Amino acid sequence: MATPTDATTTSHAPAPAPAPSPRPRSADRWYRIRLFRGMINDVRRRAPYYVSDWTDAWNYRVVPATVYMYFANILPALAFSLDMFSKTDMQYGVNEVLLASVLGAVVFSVLACQPLVIVGVTGPITVFNYTVYDIMSPTGTNYLAFMCWIGLWSLVFHWVLAVTNSCNWLRYVTRFPCDIFGFYVAFIYLQKGIQVLERMGDEEPFYLSLVVSLLVFAISYVCAELGKSALFTHPVRVFLKDYGTPLTVVFFTGFVHLGKMEGVHLENLPVSTSFFPTADRGWFVHFWDISVGDVFLAIPFAVLLTVLFWFDHNVSSLIAQGTEFPLSKPAGFHWDLFLLGLTTGVAGLLGLPFPNGLIPQAPFHTESLCVTSVVADPDETGAGKGHYEFKATHVVEQRVSNLAQGLLTLSTMSSPLLVVLHLIPQGVLAGLFFIMGFQALEANGITAKLLFLVRDAALTPAGHPLKQIPRRAAIWLFVAVELAGFAATFAITQTVAAVGFPVFIFALIPVRALLLPRWLTPQELSVLDEPTASPFTMEGIGGSYGGREGMLDASADGSSGEDGTDRGKVDGSSGGMFRRSGDAAVSAGRRSEEELAELGEGRLRAPNAAGMRRMSSAVDEDGVEMLGMRVSRRGLASREGY
Repeated sequence: MATPTDATTTSHAPAPAPAPSPRPRSADRWYRIRLFRGMINDVRRRAPYYVSDWTDAWNYRVVPATVYMYFANILPALAFSLDMFSKTDMQYGVNEVLLASVLGAVVFSVLACQPLVIVGVTGPITVFNYTVYDIMSPTGTNYLAFMCWIGLWSLVFHWVLAVTNSCNWLRYVTRFPCDIFGFYVAFIYLQKGIQVLERMGDEEPFYLSLVVSLLVFAISYVCAELGKSALFTHPVRVFLKDYGTPLTVVFFTGFVHLGKMEGVHLENLPVSTSFFPTADRGWFVHFWDISVGDVFLAIPFAVLLTVLFWFDHNVSSLIAQGTEFPLSKPAGFHWDLFLLGLTTGVAGLLGLPFPNGLIPQAPFHTESLCVTSVVADPDETGAGKGHYEFKATHVVEQRVSNLAQGLLTLSTMSSPLLVVLHLIPQGVLAGLFFIMGFQALEANGITAKLLFLVRDAALTPAGHPLKQIPRRAAIWLFVAVELAGFAATFAITQTVAAVGFPVFIFALIPVRALLLPRWLTPQELSVLDEPTASPFTMEGIGGSYGGREGMLDASADGSSGEDGTDRGKVDGSSGGMFRRSGDAAVSAGRRSEEELAELGEGRLRAPNAAGMRRMSSAVDEDGVEMLGMRVSRRGLASREGY
């Protein structure tokens, strides 16, 4: 029996202090970086598919994709080589550009986590190369040695970005900056075509070259359109789509020698000795033949190059794995950025233009590997209208087509094929620039919005996604910001400050994340913008930002429970790509987005009993195969304020 003293003591005993709640892990995630985590998980996710990446190549689509990408890669590269040949005093020529393309193709087809991405010499790097030449040439600096140091410093910066998981920030790269950059690249193609013709003077060679370039453009365009039409049989349409442009180049290379045209002297593509550099030098650059001051002067140029490649290559990867492609194998951005640094350093040591992901060739490659089926196009009542369209059922994901087109490019450096390349008139190359630029503009989101704005409203289909926006001024504002971003980027490339244009491109990301949400509602942004790649592709970098996150918060009719479960439903009426039906589901636990990205799990996942991610495919009302998965409304909407 307790004594009074005992009772008093017991009644006044202090209650045990509650256990301290665990500190939210996301509170200190901003400075905690798990080195190499992204790269390790990229390789871990992709490694189980490595054998199938080779065995899955036993498919007919690989053959036309290889031939198509060989010409789609090499022909613009030859045109860029002509541009750099004339603007860098023959420091870069055909062989350098071809070998740079081979380097990128071999490394990325064999070692990359994203082997569908075509790597080669792009328009932006062409501008970068001859702008550096214009800046450094008056100083008497060894140009190739200086470019080599730019490549070596950039290698270091690429590797730092790769091991610190910088690609997690790709979740903020939506269609907004991608469309602006694609718009810029398209105009670079068109500008280069015009510049090729300007070198012809104003007499017979100019007029013949002009006619040839326009004919190459027109026939290539007709072949592409016939490939998408209902005319002829399916094999004929596929043949025209896959081989129309290469055969057009072959035809007009001989066409200019018919009749009286043979007497007109046309400038051809300049070439050099087989497998040798264009200039009188060896393949290995004497990078020590430069002052110490110039070595460190190369650092700011290397920073700009790294910014350009981080954006350009990753955007190429995102677009090549876009939402319109039903992919089934995981991506790996961190590891591929590491490989890009390696190829940049090696290219500098060999005196090559730095290769990186190509736009629009990279998405063209994925598209050429799509297996399609015919889908009826019903009207608003569900009745058939007699129209149809092609929908991709799956993609032949493999490494052989990328490797094969690289080896074909290497064979082009042989003496017989260099002789053939020398026969190509520069007017034909101008036509190639025109068709590549036009096709890139045709597929661009800015073009689609402009066409909607100038289209007769009475003739616009009622189901058009942009008609969901009641404020037409919102569309004009969004397009105006996109055009302003394009204009600023394009304008600076016309000046000696062109070397700084990567800063303008990179600045588009915070413009989308910070400024546009102040001017447009979440519902409007969900229709006007969308994540670039599917949730499946974005898993390794923590999911996607933009597009649907605002719509989720605005349209859900319930609140989140204590466990993060979304009690509401989304009506699926968003114009963004990620439409879904059914209940929103539980979040992916208490871990932060950054942690999920570094762990390689991603923010969007559907755990099963075994703890593995499984995704079921669903077909939305437009017949596009999407990846159905459970998502957390709280996780998506929490980034609205960024």
